[in-house]
Amino acid sequence: MYRYDQFDATFVRERTAQFSGQVARRLAGELTEEEFRPLRLKNGLYLQLHAYMLRVAIPYGELSSQQMRKLAYIARRYDKGYGHFTTRQNIQYNWPRLDDVPAILAHLAEVEMHAIQTSGNCIRNVTADHFAGIAADEVEDPRIWAEVIRQWSTLHPEFSYLPRKFKICLIASEHDRAAMRTHDIGLRIVRNAKGELGFAFYTGGGQGRTPIIGPLVKDFVAQEDLLSYLDATLRVYNMHGRRDNIYKARIKILVQALGAEEFTRQVDEEWLRIKDSVLKLPEAEVARIRRYFAPPDYEKLPVYVESFEDKKLSDPDFARWIRANTHDHKVDGYRIVSISLKPVGAAPGDITADQMDLVADLADTYSFGEIRATHRQNLILPHVRQQDLFEMWQKLQGVKLAEPNIDFVGDIIACPGLDYCNLANARSIPVAQRISRRFSDPKRQAEIGELRLNISGCINACGHHHVGHIGILGVDKKGEEFYQVTLGGSSAEDISLGKILGPAFSYDEITDAVEAVVDTYLDLRTGPAERFIDTYRRTGIDPFKEKVYGSLKERRSAAE
Repeated sequence: MYRYDQFDATFVRERTAQFSGQVARRLAGELTEEEFRPLRLKNGLYLQLHAYMLRVAIPYGELSSQQMRKLAYIARRYDKGYGHFTTRQNIQYNWPRLDDVPAILAHLAEVEMHAIQTSGNCIRNVTADHFAGIAADEVEDPRIWAEVIRQWSTLHPEFSYLPRKFKICLIASEHDRAAMRTHDIGLRIVRNAKGELGFAFYTGGGQGRTPIIGPLVKDFVAQEDLLSYLDATLRVYNMHGRRDNIYKARIKILVQALGAEEFTRQVDEEWLRIKDSVLKLPEAEVARIRRYFAPPDYEKLPVYVESFEDKKLSDPDFARWIRANTHDHKVDGYRIVSISLKPVGAAPGDITADQMDLVADLADTYSFGEIRATHRQNLILPHVRQQDLFEMWQKLQGVKLAEPNIDFVGDIIACPGLDYCNLANARSIPVAQRISRRFSDPKRQAEIGELRLNISGCINACGHHHVGHIGILGVDKKGEEFYQVTLGGSSAEDISLGKILGPAFSYDEITDAVEAVVDTYLDLRTGPAERFIDTYRRTGIDPFKEKVYGSLKERRSAAE
């Protein structure tokens, strides 16, 4: 895990002191809200419907147990006893008082955390595959390069006022667990025919009101040229990106307007001017950062653990959790554990201070003190011995963190929606809670199989509805909340954008509509091995449309 160097520590401490003075001036009336707004946004502080919201950066989703305990302390002392993990691998506090924010930032600095560049038209928190360093199928640990990019992008003077916010994501395997191609720049670490390490650049992806899958613009950029090619890309965007229209300001619009080929030509032209500059990455610096991500001191363990296998046979609930919430580790005898932050009837991504403390304790006891946050609003304990899984599962059950629903219909992505956000058109959390309760039976979820359901409260798509197998978008119709359904999206390596099913559903109808979609899938699939997305792609949308709106018509008639 990366540790702050002297520069990191100094700039975070100085920024905290600066913002403390800015808050004092705002509270004293020396700054208007309009004058204060750009200052607070540079420090991750938003003003939402009911209160301020502070977004804390978690670079590439990596947390230590010490950091998690500090997050719990902040939630307990300065918020309402909980935090909310987001699709950016960050955590948000929804109820901090303005006069407490400088103290919160000071506490974060004590454990090498901050809220800088979690907002504003700059390069945001760099995300990565949450299985980084532990997946058997990866070419290289993407955290190393995410940290290189974090250091390059933090306080970068040329890119502190971009046309719009900018998001970068890294993966290192063919399997995309991080929605890489929905980012402004998605990077996949690859090796060329000579075995040399480099990066495939996918530039111009994004969701929002104009969803676009990022096209491949460069199939190989050598590792020493990573920063210079990123710099050249950002320079072209900075020069040509639109600042006159917020809805057309993202790099995806520029790439589409120029065409991927012309955009790449301009980037290459700029790159040739700077590639041999100070931006060329020295191997010694990469090696220095790589040492921070050295693997922990694994034990030599057997592949087969009799006590573990016996527990799976004797306890069906434990076996179900193992199948859904644990994953193969690259080291024999260990497993990767997903902690679902989606208990039945809860707000997706929320976690209480007590639960944070328990996760920190489990990380220390079972996972070398390491925790990951995922883009699907869950947590990971990356290095758990098979022989410890039953004991750990029992402790998770005690705090309602053992829901066996990873990648099932209950593992819902949802933005805060109209309960918190002043941009939203409709509520997301109550819809997620209703659907969660409707599909609360873990046996039923397992029978349905892999089905990713994502909900956004507005077209900004913070809930990634465009790439959900089932996507739900909240819309406003004459002051009433309605919900548009899309089918067939995917954020994985088989990425696709969902297609609108038909007219939107009312708040009272949306849960029934989702259940009708699922029932139609179960009727249409060729067998349990055929996933929802596979069935949809085989049959198309028409059978779903016919069944869903037919059943809706029957319910409306019966109600009359």
